[in-house]
Amino acid sequence: MSNPGIAFIGGGNMARSLIGGLVQRGHDVGSIRVAEPVADLREGLQRDFGVRVFECAGDAADGATSWLLAVKPQVIHTVCSDLAAMAQSQRPVVLSIAAGITAAQLDRWLGGGIAVVRAMPNTPALLGLGITGLFANAATGAQQREDAAELLSAVGPTVWVAEEDLINAVTAVSGSGPAYVFLLAEAMQAAGIAQGLPADAARALVAQTLLGAATMLTRLDEPAEVLRRRVTSPGGTTQAAIEVFEVGGFHGLVDRALAAAAERGRQLSAAND
Repeated sequence: MSNPGIAFIGGGNMARSLIGGLVQRGHDVGSIRVAEPVADLREGLQRDFGVRVFECAGDAADGATSWLLAVKPQVIHTVCSDLAAMAQSQRPVVLSIAAGITAAQLDRWLGGGIAVVRAMPNTPALLGLGITGLFANAATGAQQREDAAELLSAVGPTVWVAEEDLINAVTAVSGSGPAYVFLLAEAMQAAGIAQGLPADAARALVAQTLLGAATMLTRLDEPAEVLRRRVTSPGGTTQAAIEVFEVGGFHGLVDRALAAAAERGRQLSAAND
């Protein structure tokens, strides 16, 4: 990255995943700083990755050219206000993974005129298998966008959106998406047990089936619709199941669920304004 000094404000699971990804890629650990008020988390990051750790956000951010805000939405206003004077003097690019907090809010709380990138990763990032949606405000330059994408790509690919409201759609699809898959897995396991399978067999069958299907989606250059049709033989067992899903309004249910998630993201933004 052209901006080597990275300050993580917050050292929770997502920050740990990103730090681990950067270190695995050979990023200079001496350029990574972390502010984390919880001593056990702070000490664990220093022990596991050799990064510099601090109790106070200002100590970590001082001199860093990229700040990644990985704190809860409820406290991010206070954190930004505390860092505003430093942001104005140092002009870092500020990345935020806080759901429902807009770039305009972050820029305002930091004093104005700051390059802000909103990022929405998802929990598979903990295994280096995530994906992150990104939006940059008008103050963010081309190199800063490139640096932000490179930082977040430490835990998986990135996707840029041109309009900030689309971050709510990203949240609905991929940010919350793993929970939908887990819900499907939970239902499939329960149904398998109801059909007489032992619990451990049902779990293994479901987990590997989802892994295999997801791998086909990512590795084969074919849309989901084509892959679904290929496994759905006319009059066969798969078609019998698909017909039940369709009669139950499966597509409409998914559409309403994602719309509800996106709308909740907008409500969180409004509540924090």
